[in-house]
Amino acid sequence: LSQVGHEPLPPTIGRNVLGRKVLYLPGFFTYEPTWLCLDSTGQGPGAVSSHQHTVGSIPTNYMWEKWDLWASFATGDLRKFAWEKTSHEMMMQCVSRVVSHPLHVISMRCMVQFVGREVKYSGVFRAIGRIFKEEGILGFFVGLVPHILGDVIFLWCCNLLAHFINTYAVDDNFSQASVIRSYTKFVMGIAVSMLTYPFLLVGDLMAVNNCG
Repeated sequence: LSQVGHEPLPPTIGRNVLGRKVLYLPGFFTYEPTWLCLDSTGQGPGAVSSHQHTVGSIPTNYMWEKWDLWASFATGDLRKFAWEKTSHEMMMQCVSRVVSHPLHVISMRCMVQFVGREVKYSGVFRAIGRIFKEEGILGFFVGLVPHILGDVIFLWCCNLLAHFINTYAVDDNFSQASVIRSYTKFVMGIAVSMLTYPFLLVGDLMAVNNCG
């Protein structure tokens, strides 16, 4: 709802670090009780979102089993890293995203219609019927390209940064080297997510744009 600019509560007056009066938008802990009180039908979109990851994991798990046949051709450390690890994860992520994206579109539209208190996409099966009738098969994949681009850029940047830091920046003689390496990818993920967030935002806005 914040992504599409929905601001149900007015800003409050406060002071910044310099003591000047400024307007602040309410935070998460202020919004959450308001949304829960106004709408008790969020279980549908929530269920769709949770099952989205389950559906996407089915082809991913299958391809994991078949990957060893292809990865055996790779040789060399960096090439092995790029092919066996990052390329593998990229393929899995793309397949998972394509399979689960229709559920993501339905989830977004079910939640965003809360803004106007509408019921056009109330229910998963009703939403499927409406999207297919009005937009055809392509309607289920609106916003897919930005999401895939964001996933691919995030994965490669995160893995490459973590790989080079763990290989060249962390000294093996340091007693806590293994601990640092275990957290490198997590920290890089936080940093890179700021770079790739615009792709997520554009994809979500495309999913709800001109959908009635």
